[in-house]
Amino acid sequence: MKLHEHQGKQLLVRYGVPVPIGVPAFSIAEADAAIDEVLTKSGGSVVVVKAQIHAGGRGKGGGVKVAKDATIARAAARKIFGMQLITLQTGPEGKKVGRLLIEQGLDIAREIYVALTLDRATGRIVVMASAEGGMDIEEVAASHPEKILRQPIHPATGWLPYQARDLAKQLDLDGDAAKGFVPFMAALVRAYVELDCSLLEVNPLVITKAGTLVALDAKITLDDNALFRHKDLEELRDPTEEDPAEVEARKYDLSYIALDGKIGCMVNGAGLAMATMDIIKHYGGEPANFLDVGGGATTEKVTAAFKIITSDPQVRGIFVNIFGGIMKCDTIANGVLVAVREVGLEVPLVVRLEGTNVELGRKILAESGLNVVPASDMADGARKIVELSR
Repeated sequence: MKLHEHQGKQLLVRYGVPVPIGVPAFSIAEADAAIDEVLTKSGGSVVVVKAQIHAGGRGKGGGVKVAKDATIARAAARKIFGMQLITLQTGPEGKKVGRLLIEQGLDIAREIYVALTLDRATGRIVVMASAEGGMDIEEVAASHPEKILRQPIHPATGWLPYQARDLAKQLDLDGDAAKGFVPFMAALVRAYVELDCSLLEVNPLVITKAGTLVALDAKITLDDNALFRHKDLEELRDPTEEDPAEVEARKYDLSYIALDGKIGCMVNGAGLAMATMDIIKHYGGEPANFLDVGGGATTEKVTAAFKIITSDPQVRGIFVNIFGGIMKCDTIANGVLVAVREVGLEVPLVVRLEGTNVELGRKILAESGLNVVPASDMADGARKIVELSR
């Protein structure tokens, strides 16, 4: 679950991470009030107007403006709020800006990059840092990976102060900045662990001319699988930033991820779902989604899953691939029938059933009068749906 910058910063403040004075705004009227509030609290004259979307590269896309006074800030807010912001991470369709963050301007001396994520190769949290912070960090990572410093966190010892001092030295920090880096990193690591993050990125982490460290940006992604421990964080979800189909799938506890292909997949079990996607690609097709209905799915769940697949206008064929263990094949068949009768069937449908109640499931489909193409096995089903979808 991704958070907006203003939400991430509100969480970081709980852990003692310094952030700029800022106020979120959900309308132009709120933005005007926020500009006055930030200028009053900061005692300065410069404010920054930031678009709040779940994507990076906002500055290059025109979604971040530094304003030298309140009049310029108000004009910037009116330009950014409601715009269709296009960045490298949004794709060509962009994202509509529905909220802003109004922040104080800072006197910046240096910008560096700091992030924490899970290194799946080692099974450990890794701290990454670079002296090349700012808007071009992706380019630095691609062309000069040696400039990205790494410090893994041992699960038995946790993050140790010497690791922060070592990073500070490699980043050429000195004086107050070097001293402040140790507690700053300790707070950042604690936030990452206690919030069950999968990504915590501060880009840039700025060093002001006074030598203080401030998280100028905050990109936080929470692990969905740990949200049961954080009921308060679930409330931070912004459904307007998510795929509507994925939001609908979550209501029925379905594992669904939209992809760019033309063959919709409905499968039970994550491993079988991955294998189904692979075999579709093997025979020259492209999967339109990952969809795991789970081992204990009901007719209602299967119906919802089928509706989600057919709601994708890119889908040119559907492959239902079920190996019934806990899941019963007749449940799948009944769910497909209910969904087809409700939404119709305008694309080819190939069904491969195997396992518990398989004969009953096949009989239900065969007697339904629907134009369902049976498959003898997974490879046969993949071949047929790829051919039919063309």
